[in-house]
Amino acid sequence: MQSHSALCARFLQCPFYYGHDKIYHSLIYRRHVLVFSMMHLMPGDPVDLIVDRKVSQERKDIIRHEYGYDRPLTVQYVDWIWKIISKGDFGTSLRVKQKVADMMDARIPLSLKLCGWMLFFEIVIAVPLGLLCAYKKDTFLDRAIINVTLFLSAVPSFWLYVLLILLFSVTLKWLPISGYEKAVNWVLPIGGGVLGSLAGTIRLTKTEVLDVFREKYVLTAYAKGLPHKTVMVKHVMRNALILITVLVFMSIPWLISGAVITERIFSIPGMGSLLVNSIITQDYAVVQGCILIIAVLTVVFNT
Repeated sequence: MQSHSALCARFLQCPFYYGHDKIYHSLIYRRHVLVFSMMHLMPGDPVDLIVDRKVSQERKDIIRHEYGYDRPLTVQYVDWIWKIISKGDFGTSLRVKQKVADMMDARIPLSLKLCGWMLFFEIVIAVPLGLLCAYKKDTFLDRAIINVTLFLSAVPSFWLYVLLILLFSVTLKWLPISGYEKAVNWVLPIGGGVLGSLAGTIRLTKTEVLDVFREKYVLTAYAKGLPHKTVMVKHVMRNALILITVLVFMSIPWLISGAVITERIFSIPGMGSLLVNSIITQDYAVVQGCILIIAVLTVVFNT
């Protein structure tokens, strides 16, 4: 069975074998070229981060040559991307001297687990609340749900997590602050992420349901004397949920980007924490691999 990084490498071959799709270029290659350039334009030499200060300049030049950092940026990029496409080789970490693909394979499942549960609870909670808001349109309940969820979405995610930690971990001592081994460790990370994303899905569901209510086939169903419950289930919900499902899955890129903050706060060793740590240490190969994998996952879940 292929590893997660190997599957992503296979996915990258599609533009070369099946034509130049705008989605691939805009969401993967163009984004990655930008990140690649920015990383190499940052001040400092990555070789200085992995060797002792007393190491001679000649030794540094040898290490720089071994990793190919003495070559032009365009040559480095083409060589790196070609190794991924042809061999699934994302390079080697400067810090830990480990294959980047192996490092990512150990962390991708945790990130997918985090984003998957966030998406699941977002749908389970937000869609019924959106249906309720549509049914109770312009009532106190409708306005209360919309305003509360809008307030939660306006709060910065890191601040929302801090408030949840202070309440449930520090004050009440109900939930652990960090960890990922037990189910209880995931309550705060998933709960905070879901609370911050409810508003958009609720408003989307409400809008779509109200739009379907105005369709002629719904009015015809009422004119035929069908019960309100039957119209809601067979005509309104069935048609509205099709578009709602599509649009909800389009929020996955937001979940993936939000997972970076979540993993960092709760010490979850996923792709997000690996990316942040690698940026701090200027571990080019790991940063490039993480950005590319995140871009691929974004395209996969939106096509």
